[in-house]
Amino acid sequence: MEPGDDVGGRAAADGDDVSWVRVGPAASIAPGDYATVELAGGFVAVFNVNGEFFAIDDVCTHDGGGLAGGPSRTTSDLSRHGARFCLRTGAALTPPAYEAVRRYETRVLDGRVEVLDEP
Repeated sequence: MEPGDDVGGRAAADGDDVSWVRVGPAASIAPGDYATVELAGGFVAVFNVNGEFFAIDDVCTHDGGGLAGGPSRTTSDLSRHGARFCLRTGAALTPPAYEAVRRYETRVLDGRVEVLDEP
């Protein structure tokens, strides 16, 4: 899915520009499923966990491979090659990954899932 060009931005308290990037209709990401969106820094995976949306960088800090695309996610963590990551915080939970992945704020506005893109 493509980010929306017409999504409004807002200024952060420190003056940096931040914006909400449209992922797609919330109804199109079923519980246990995900969607990806491209931000300036790379791809972000947005997961629906029982109706709650979480977004993290779609790259494993252990080997640089993608985190999305595996089996359906119905819990708040996911794994790759034995490494587990928390979707709520981005924290690495088990080796061989030791570094967290970046997480992003999400919201549902007018039935659409959006991800906060900030520098």
